[in-house]
Amino acid sequence: MSGPGASPDFAGPDPFPAQRETGRLARKEFDLRAPAPNGLRRGRTTGTCATAAVKAALSLLLRGEHCTHVEVSLPDGVHYLVVPILNVRRTDAHTVRAEVRKDGGDDPDATHAATIFAEVRANEVNEIRFFAGQGVGTATQPGLRVPVGEPAINPVARAMMRQAVGEMTETSGSRGFDLTIGCENGEAIARKTFNPRLGVVGGISILGTSGIVEPMSLASMIASIEVYVRVALGDDAHAVAFLPGKIGLPYARNTLNLPERKAVQIGNFLGDALTFLQQALGEKQRRLPTLWLLGHPGKLAKVLDDAWDTHSSRSGMAMASVARTAAACGWKPELVKAIMLANTVEAVADQMRGDPRAKALWTQVERDIADRVRCRVRSVDHVEVCLFDLQGHALGVAA
Repeated sequence: MSGPGASPDFAGPDPFPAQRETGRLARKEFDLRAPAPNGLRRGRTTGTCATAAVKAALSLLLRGEHCTHVEVSLPDGVHYLVVPILNVRRTDAHTVRAEVRKDGGDDPDATHAATIFAEVRANEVNEIRFFAGQGVGTATQPGLRVPVGEPAINPVARAMMRQAVGEMTETSGSRGFDLTIGCENGEAIARKTFNPRLGVVGGISILGTSGIVEPMSLASMIASIEVYVRVALGDDAHAVAFLPGKIGLPYARNTLNLPERKAVQIGNFLGDALTFLQQALGEKQRRLPTLWLLGHPGKLAKVLDDAWDTHSSRSGMAMASVARTAAACGWKPELVKAIMLANTVEAVADQMRGDPRAKALWTQVERDIADRVRCRVRSVDHVEVCLFDLQGHALGVAA
């Protein structure tokens, strides 16, 4: 059974490859008390909280045990988190509800301190099915990481919950469960996020790619970027890469062969990172042969509108920039309008997939971004931009 608000287990990247290949491995605890490199406290993603709630609910449902804490396996296949359980109880003869308090650490996050809950019951179809409970949204438009009509629970969070079900049912053999994931006051919380503009209605999204929230307060993140930029320039570097996220990291490692310290995670602060780069080069009176920008056009194309802080609360979305480029490339007005009206840039990439003109368009977007950036870093000889979709597929010149 699937449809709006519910979904069966569906295929996606497997974040637990080690367990799949060799069986359950000995894991070690990830200690959230240890500060992140920037000195701030890490936290738990909404995906980790939902997984903990699922595991606590199954403990009562299958074993009659009321848990105060559970261990949640992390996608790295090596670590687990110990997550406190706020409450667990039966709501009827067949259903158990468990609640977990979201702790985002020192990261400024709209969902910090929210109550994430899971309502779990067995089904007879031997499938794991996901439902959007109260306060968790449903995808209504393309371009997100889940199909239209599905609960806004991203693939890694789903995989973590599937892993938890597997751990709790190793001996029973039963694997058919309905998992309803919700968030108290989630609709109100979602209004403080980008979800309404992205076509996620009814509440928050259940997110997370590592299970851990890395703290990125504005002041500390910006200060950290300056340090990372200066480290990257060490050893008379011939090339440095700036990455708004992790999408371009495989390209930096495997194609450009850049050491980890030469690939700088800049978050939303492209303008600050470029300023630090130019300052550091000026102080040393040297030049950098190549600066690479690797990431999603939803972030990087915002500079075409002179948005150098790409956070959603401080900049608009990038569809208009891509649409203007398409118009300049001679695309028909109706296609330009479709790009303009898309709900996300990822939806634009989906719409254009298979179009023989797509690579040329994205390559032009890359060139336009490079031209804008070059004006900010006069001590850099070449600026190269590679754009990728959310699955890490190259869109432009690198495709």
